[in-house]
Amino acid sequence: MIVLAALVVALVSSAVLWVMLRDLFNRPLFLRENFRGVTVPTGAGIIVAVSVLFAQAALAVGSALGADLHPSTMQSGQLTVTAVIGFSLLGLLDDVAADAGVSGYRGHVRAMTQGRLTGGGLKLVAGGALSVIVVAPVAGDDFLRLVLDAAVVALAANLANLFDRAPGRVTKVAFVAFVALVLAGGATSELTGAALAMGAALGLLVPDLRERLMLGDAGANPLGGALGLGLVLTFSPGVRTIALVALVALNLASEVVSFSRVIERVPPLRYLDLAGRGDPQAGRGDPPRN
Repeated sequence: MIVLAALVVALVSSAVLWVMLRDLFNRPLFLRENFRGVTVPTGAGIIVAVSVLFAQAALAVGSALGADLHPSTMQSGQLTVTAVIGFSLLGLLDDVAADAGVSGYRGHVRAMTQGRLTGGGLKLVAGGALSVIVVAPVAGDDFLRLVLDAAVVALAANLANLFDRAPGRVTKVAFVAFVALVLAGGATSELTGAALAMGAALGLLVPDLRERLMLGDAGANPLGGALGLGLVLTFSPGVRTIALVALVALNLASEVVSFSRVIERVPPLRYLDLAGRGDPQAGRGDPPRN
């Protein structure tokens, strides 16, 4: 029940925050043309992090007032707050100061070898450090486990960003992943933080589908990172290692394969991808990667 409650509370919180903040996001700083030529506020995904923050604060207040919350519920929420705020701030910087002509792992690493740290490069470095911090309580003194679990969180954050190529797509993909986590591991209290992030993203799904906002890196990165952290907190080391292999493969594949083209060529995936959009052509193709 706590997982469902966390999801619903965060969903309502983000929906309300968008209504209250949409004038702010319509300022020139945030406005960008998407690849259909529609001017849309980017970086609105920072609302995901703020919603998680508020919802976790509500859990903390409830616990102080006597609510019987399992310690793992509070730990999951607290670690997720750290993860989503960190990833969201790094993503927001990349959203508002995109690096022209630099994309993909190779582009950002090449820039670093030339003595230049791009916004995407900063995400790679600082996102890795952030991932180490949030998995440290789980890994303990096991150095190898610390590195592997941090890689799960960092790669999940990046993979979510790679799916943020069309209205609502990353939220749909993340929801499928979240449901898979629940079905495989049960609706345990360790998934509270992931439920908070998932609910916050779902609260923005309708305006995202209608091209009234873009989650941007500020929303996609924290959403993926929260799901990766939920996986680390919930499953055994063996399962986490298998998940890491899959995440590495998908991240590497993105350098040579267009996920958008794959989705477009598989009818069930195309149908789910287009569901809910105002324009059936919205989101076709791949914009430059950040």
